[in-house]
Amino acid sequence: MGASSSRASQARSSAIDRQLEEESLRIKKSRSSSSNMKLVHGGFTPEELAAFRSAIHTTVIEAAQALVLALQKRSRLDGMLAEEHRHLPETILRAEAEDALSPEVADAIEALWRTTAVTRILDDEDFTLPDSAFYFFTEIRRLAQPQYIPTENDVLRAPEQKSTVTETRFNMGTLSIRLIDVGPLRSERRKWIHCFESVTSIIFCTALSDYDQVLLEERGLVRFPFLHRMHESLVLFDSIVNSRWFMRTSIILFFTEIDVFRAKIPKIPLSTYFPEYTGGPDINKAAKYILWRFMQENRARLSVYPHPIAVILVRLALATLLFFLICTKDTKSVRLVFAAVKETILQNALKDSKVLETQVL
Repeated sequence: MGASSSRASQARSSAIDRQLEEESLRIKKSRSSSSNMKLVHGGFTPEELAAFRSAIHTTVIEAAQALVLALQKRSRLDGMLAEEHRHLPETILRAEAEDALSPEVADAIEALWRTTAVTRILDDEDFTLPDSAFYFFTEIRRLAQPQYIPTENDVLRAPEQKSTVTETRFNMGTLSIRLIDVGPLRSERRKWIHCFESVTSIIFCTALSDYDQVLLEERGLVRFPFLHRMHESLVLFDSIVNSRWFMRTSIILFFTEIDVFRAKIPKIPLSTYFPEYTGGPDINKAAKYILWRFMQENRARLSVYPHPIAVILVRLALATLLFFLICTKDTKSVRLVFAAVKETILQNALKDSKVLETQVL
């Protein structure tokens, strides 16, 4: 009977694995987010896609205004714009970020984006634009069309909703999965983080290319940089990996946007933001350094073993920490996530039934 049950379990697991592999092929871009999971399991309805329109327009306008202000601060607009382009900065700054992207503002952004002044400031280490801005600026005419509906690629690059918690439900074989995205909800974290004590796995996403990006703090009508995103991610990761609430939870850390990271490293030195880094523009050394920084936040001193497929698995008792280096075009990340979730469920069930004693691998 035990053997029969085991064979049935193996068959069920194999069926789930096949389904995971088939569905992972449907991913065009992998960002290890709830949006990506949503695309894998049925996609967005036209109404859901349309809901991203406002956020995308706001992102485009705010990024363009930040670009103009940076140019003005460095006095690079004087003499660098042709006579027919002198009105562009005023047109862009006059736009309301909350309004729809008008054809007039879109034309101004497109024209400014092509100027020599912008090319020069993008090479300035003291100024950074969100990576999504580069994509949206090149798609500016499509975004400004009156009947514009965001595509799935647009949604994957759309900013996260501020201070919101979203939930996505889907089935994977016999498993019913609830994916809860807390997004950028940072305020008063200690008051609500315990509510997730019973979760099976935590997916922690960090873009390697964020090492030079800054979070923005609003003061009146102006937004100022106040903390680099990578440093903020380290602080947040510390609070999660060392939390007493997640001793039975697997924590999956995704390092994404390796392709963008690879393009940035030769132009924007990692040592500018992490002075103790001495590996130069070598992408492997830079990625390993960032991984090391995250591991330093792991004060529990979990044992680390390199995985043959460049995945580092760390386990203490039934708490598991997984690190994945993921390119934005990688189509296997979702399969890896579900494999980790399945293993966590199995490990916890075995421990609860006393079949498996606590062990260190």
